[in-house]
This record gives sequence, structure tokens and C-alpha cells, in this order.
Amino acid sequence: MTTPAAQSSEPAAPSPEPAEQAPEPAERAAEPAEQAPRPRPRRRLTAEARRSSILAAARRAFTESGDMSGTTIKVIAEHSGISEGVIYRHFESKEQLFFEAVVEPLKEAVDDLVAATASVDRDEPLTPELQLKTMTGLYRQLISTLEEILPLLGLVLFGDPQVSRRFYQENFAVAMDRLAEAWREVEDRYGFPFESPDISARAVMGIAFVLALESHHGTGFDRHRAVSLISEGTVKGFFPALEPTRRRR
Repeated sequence: MTTPAAQSSEPAAPSPEPAEQAPEPAERAAEPAEQAPRPRPRRRLTAEARRSSILAAARRAFTESGDMSGTTIKVIAEHSGISEGVIYRHFESKEQLFFEAVVEPLKEAVDDLVAATASVDRDEPLTPELQLKTMTGLYRQLISTLEEILPLLGLVLFGDPQVSRRFYQENFAVAMDRLAEAWREVEDRYGFPFESPDISARAVMGIAFVLALESHHGTGFDRHRAVSLISEGTVKGFFPALEPTRRRR
């Protein structure tokens, strides 16, 4: 029989510690969460870039409404994603905004065409081939620009008579006169008296305007063919010299 004294004197093995419990939801909420990366600050537009952005939005707004009077500064601001106050920092009125929305593309196109005309024979004398190539490029650019602003051009040219007269005299006629002067300077360099560059410039602008209408509204219109034919006709003459003896009876 074993007595208590005879029992082992070694201490009993310690009982295992209870597993650490996961923190309660409240405790988890107290732990700092990882911060999401901060979005990069938006780059501020320059005054010139902001102005161009507003003009682009104005063109969309005026084109959608088809009416200058019915298009408010508020609508244009919504198209731009900015406040009305920002627009008024760059433009005094809706009328100024409308004018410049139409004028800016036309002026930029004419600036490019005048510069191209002035330097057309900078590297080599002006040959008939180069003259035809230059005229083709001129028609392409004019037609593209006029088609871009066609809806607004219609509003400003055929709307309020006072607005139409002002726009034509201060902008449209000036654009054609600048082209005429550039062409006259080229002709002067070759001793060729260009008697009516103003009429020639208006004829070219009128042709480009009609082809822009055709391109915008026509069906099956071949712009490439039209530009090629009209450029050759402008340079060489639209009608051949007729000989009376070849008349068919």
C-alpha cells in the first residue's frame, strides 16, 4: 500500500495558459487604420489654357442650343465644370464669349495660312507644282475650320443684323483681307501685278464655305476629290479659253 509520503514530491506540471482572445470589435476600431494615399492635387490651368477650355465649352453649349440668347453663362459653366465667377474673370459678357468662340478658330486658321503663304518660297522658288500644293493645303485647312464653327457661324452671320454686320466687318472681312495681302506680297516678289487679291480671297473663302457646308450636310461627298479639283481650278482657271472656230453648230 502506498502511503502519501511515498507519493512523488515533484511539482505538478503547470496548466497551459489560456489562448489570447482576439480584440473585441470596439478595440479593433480603436486601432489606427492604414491611411489611403492622398490624391494628387489637380494642376492649375494657366490663364490661357483656362480661356481656351471655356471657349471650347461655349462652342459646345451654343451649338447644342442653336441659340445665343437661350444659352446662359450658367449652362456654359456646367459644360466647363467651373463656376460662373471663373468665366467672368476671363470674359466680360456672354456676347464677348460668343464672338470669341467663333472668331478664335477662324483667326488661328488665318494666322497659319498667312504664315505659310509668307514662307512658301523661302527654301525654293515658287513653281507651279508648289503653288498647287500650297493652294490644296489652304483649302483643306479653311474647309476644316469652317466646318468646325459652321453652326455658330450660321448664328452670327444670319442672326441679329447688327451682330452680323459687326462680325463680318471686324472679323470675317479682316480674315479675307489678311489672306489677300499675303498673296499680293508673294506675287510682288515675282513681278506679277495682282490687281484684285481682295476679290480672289473672297472667292476662295466662299468656295471653302460652300464645300464646308457640303461636307457637313451632304451625303456621299468626296472631299478629297473636291479639294483637288477646286485647287487646280483656282490656280489654273476654272474655264478654258474657248476658240470660236471650234464651236459646234
